[in-house]
Amino acid sequence: MKRIYIAGPMSGLPEYNYPAFNRAAKQLRSLGYHVENPAENPEPVCKTWQGYMRMAVAQLVTCDTVALLPQWHTSRGASVEHRLALDLGLRVADLDMIGDWSNG
Repeated sequence: MKRIYIAGPMSGLPEYNYPAFNRAAKQLRSLGYHVENPAENPEPVCKTWQGYMRMAVAQLVTCDTVALLPQWHTSRGASVEHRLALDLGLRVADLDMIGDWSNG
């Protein structure tokens, strides 16, 4: 099963944008992906951005694809995840493009 990570903006958004992450996760699971959704992570003990990112990076490196939510480029964390994914040679695309890949 292909593993996919969801990257997008969270900080400063209502409900940390979790509803958008969870909709994406549902959509991707319906396409047969194992989804790593950072919105499903517990709060880190330190409660810092760095703590959240440490969990996120650990998830991202287990995946072969990264799905980008709208406005990902406005997010410090998603920008880090995007750069890391490219550096690691992962497939990276906007969420709406992933469905086109599910058959390929």
